[in-house]
This record gives sequence, C-alpha cells and structure tokens, in this order.
Amino acid sequence: MALKEDMRNQGNWLFKYRSYLPLIIIVVGLFIYLYPIIALGQKPMQGYLYSLICFGVGLIGFFIRFHVVGYAAENTSGKNTAEQKADTVNSTGIYSIVRHPLYLGNFLMWLGAALLTANIWFILIFCLLYWIYYERIMYAEEAYLRDKFGERYLDWANTVPTFIPNINKYQKPLLPFNWMKAIKSEKNSFAALCLIFCLFDIIGKLLAKETNFNYVFIFLAVASLLIYAVLKVQKIRNK
Repeated sequence: MALKEDMRNQGNWLFKYRSYLPLIIIVVGLFIYLYPIIALGQKPMQGYLYSLICFGVGLIGFFIRFHVVGYAAENTSGKNTAEQKADTVNSTGIYSIVRHPLYLGNFLMWLGAALLTANIWFILIFCLLYWIYYERIMYAEEAYLRDKFGERYLDWANTVPTFIPNINKYQKPLLPFNWMKAIKSEKNSFAALCLIFCLFDIIGKLLAKETNFNYVFIFLAVASLLIYAVLKVQKIRNK
C-alpha cells in the first residue's frame, strides 16, 4: 500500500477512536502528578497560581472549541466517530486563520492538564504523541475534503495554515453564532476540563494530608456538572 493511502487509512481509523486519547493522557498524567506525593512523601509541587495558569491554557482551548461549534455549519464531522462528513468548506471565522481549529482547541485543553504534572518530559512526550496521532487524522480529513470539493478546497487550504493560526487572515463568519448549539455540544468538554483539575487537586492534597483545596476548581466542577445535568434533563423532556 502506498504511503498516502496508508496514512489516510490510519487517519480514518484514529478518527473513530480519537475520544480515547484524552483518557490515556489523564491516567498517565495523574500517575506522574501523584508519584512524588505517594512514593517520595513530597507535597504537591504545583502552587495555586501555577494551577490557575494551567487551567487558563485549557480554558483557551475550550473557548476555541466553543467558538468553532457556535459558528459551524450543519453536517460537519464534529463529535461523530463513524466517518468524515461535510456539506461545505468552512473558510470564514476561525477557519480563515487555521485549518484545524477543533484539534488546536483539543491540544490546548489537554496541554493544560499535561502542564499540571510539572514534568517536562511528560509534557514534551505528550506534545509529540499528540502531533503524531492527530497528524494522521488531519491528513485523512483533508484528503476527504480534497476529493469532495477539489479546487474549491485547495484554494482555501493553500492560503490557511494547518495548526498555528495566522490572525492577519481573519474574515468575519458568514453564519450567526448559535449559543445553544455551542453550549449543548461543549457542555461535556467544559465539565471534563473542570473535573480533571478539581480531582487532581483534591486527590493530591488528600494524599499529602493537606486541606488547602483550590475552591475555584471545586466551584467550577460543581457548576459544570449542574449545567450538564440541566441540559441532559431538558434533552430527555424534549424527546
């Protein structure tokens, strides 16, 4: 099999299971975060301010995802795992400055969690593995769009960077922002981000026999779960 076809097949396969990568990152990251506390008897290395900075990185990633979804046209791949799909080439809004904004948002969200470990080797390995993993997904996605839209896609792709935004190319979105669509779609992402930081902090502090918990994370975790529960109940009632 030619390398192009091999890359595309790998990307399509990884696309189906891309939701599992964060779980691996969190499990390994939690172990690295807790190891100095359990094995060496150290106190958590991450101070209050550093933890908030890490959360801020993750929050930037979340807002990128929120922005993308709110302005997204119907019938785009989004969270589906079965196959790639698109009815149009998104070329305005954030798609005018970067070709894969959702994956950029994902990267920053999970980079925030990786930074929380304060382990430079884990952070570097995470960045490398993320790029190897998502490079194939991006390749498969672009191959699909190139086959479907041809020159129309290439004209856009040839002027817009793959992953690092070029804000000088920004064009106003053609569609209005859909708040409810963004909130309903990204409630899971926000809850996951808040819960991860909250659990890391609480577990680390309890194992170190400390009680100076980060109440910002606790508040956000509770609030995100309430939002999630309300939207879920509303969805069930509307069926």
